[in-house]
Amino acid sequence: MAIKMQKKAGSTDMTAMCDVAFLLLSFFVMTATAKIPEALPVDTPASTVQSKLPDDNLATITVGKGKVFFDLKGREVRKKALELMGQKYGVEFTEEESAKFALMEGIGVPITNLKQLIAMKTADRSKPGLQPGVPKDSLNNQLHDWIYNSRIANIDVNDKELQIAIKGDAKEEYPAIKRVMDILQDQKINSFNLVTGLRAKDK
Repeated sequence: MAIKMQKKAGSTDMTAMCDVAFLLLSFFVMTATAKIPEALPVDTPASTVQSKLPDDNLATITVGKGKVFFDLKGREVRKKALELMGQKYGVEFTEEESAKFALMEGIGVPITNLKQLIAMKTADRSKPGLQPGVPKDSLNNQLHDWIYNSRIANIDVNDKELQIAIKGDAKEEYPAIKRVMDILQDQKINSFNLVTGLRAKDK
């Protein structure tokens, strides 16, 4: 007569698996950076070109909805450009304001309103309609001065020529883009990047 042994259900210790999952979760939470919403979101035109913009020595001019925003890479370059703009327009910025400006995204306000923008919280700066754009008309061409002073700042800090990128909305009217190009050509800048969205190549 055969004796039948009862089989007991096996148990798996999940403690180690939980520890690994928790460690991975902690790692991703601590190393991830929150994406700051753009103050002027634009829908860039599609292109099949895949060249990448440089990570430094770059100024980006965003054009959309009739507004122009200006952004600059590098904290020290931003501080120097702000100092030069302050001297040009008679606006004095404190060390604290300069440090905050160095961490900001693109700006779209006249230089006289920049202190108020710097004083705001990051989330408040990106509210729609808050920033009217950098003035670019012939009587008050602050965009020209931002580009000019940023070029000086970049050479002073990095000893390199500043590269320019234009990020235009696909629905933006041509005269607005042309105005920006004219401002660049006034400073003998005839080479610049156009930011586009990637689309699949036609077969």
